[in-house]
Amino acid sequence: MQKIALILFIAFELCYYLLIAQTGIVEYFHSNIFLIAPLPLGGIIGSILSYAIKIPTQYKIKLFLCLQLLISFFYPNLSIIMLFILGLSVGALAPLLINELKKAHAIQIALALCISYTIGTFLFTYDVAQRAPIAIGLTLLVLSASIFLPQKQLHHNEISSDTFSLFAMTLWIFLDSALFESLSRDITISIWRDGFTLQIALFHIIGVVFAFYFNIEKNQKELFIMLLFALSYLFYFIQEGFLLSIIYPFVISFYNVVILQTLSKKDLKTLSIYMVFIGWIASGGGLFVALTELTLFMPILFLLALIKILSTQQIQHKEKTCLN
Repeated sequence: MQKIALILFIAFELCYYLLIAQTGIVEYFHSNIFLIAPLPLGGIIGSILSYAIKIPTQYKIKLFLCLQLLISFFYPNLSIIMLFILGLSVGALAPLLINELKKAHAIQIALALCISYTIGTFLFTYDVAQRAPIAIGLTLLVLSASIFLPQKQLHHNEISSDTFSLFAMTLWIFLDSALFESLSRDITISIWRDGFTLQIALFHIIGVVFAFYFNIEKNQKELFIMLLFALSYLFYFIQEGFLLSIIYPFVISFYNVVILQTLSKKDLKTLSIYMVFIGWIASGGGLFVALTELTLFMPILFLLALIKILSTQQIQHKEKTCLN
């Protein structure tokens, strides 16, 4: 029961973030940065509160889920204060959720991600103004699952030994957010609305499986992720929806697994700080790029990132050679 509860807790809270906090609110308020600003502000504060509030973790989870449920009853007509409270709840729950991954086996995390990506993909085109039942239903499911979460790690958590820098993880989410927000606003190419739903869901799942069960060296992972993002942007620029619906879902799933594997090694205090950059600053920066139509300048960022990765690898190679 505890294993199933943990899978559902992770899967449905991730769905809530995608369908309500990320896409629902932004689209309903027509991407007006000034109107939705209380949401990321609350998210940043909530991330810090996830650690700062000194009560048992299980009570913190239920507290912020109750706040999320309360606000969900008023969705989508949310005031400034309600947006701030919603930001508090999802912002606090993100590091708390990742902290729970320490109790999960790799296959549980993989199943949770596959469920989340599949549901999110099929409900993505659902009218954002009509998502109140989805918001309430998902929160009730997460809240119910939280009652049965394991209180301690039940077994050895088989996760990758690779640890990636905050800079690398923030960069990946920034690239993802900029492309996602650009795609969702582009009327000429929208892979979610152009009949690629099954394909997108399938390659999300393939990306999760590949990330968990195929071993790649750390340096190769960084280059692989950047290459896949470069291809995703290329297919977006040339309006190639079919290939984009294969590569982009794959890289989303792949890099998110890599990030979760890295973050699951951190303590809650570190997670709360990391989520400020990964969860809010990076995604907010991506939204800004999309709204200001700066996406065409992204290849410059790819070039700079590639130079940094290659120079770092060269330094590491020289250090290993000297040691030998």
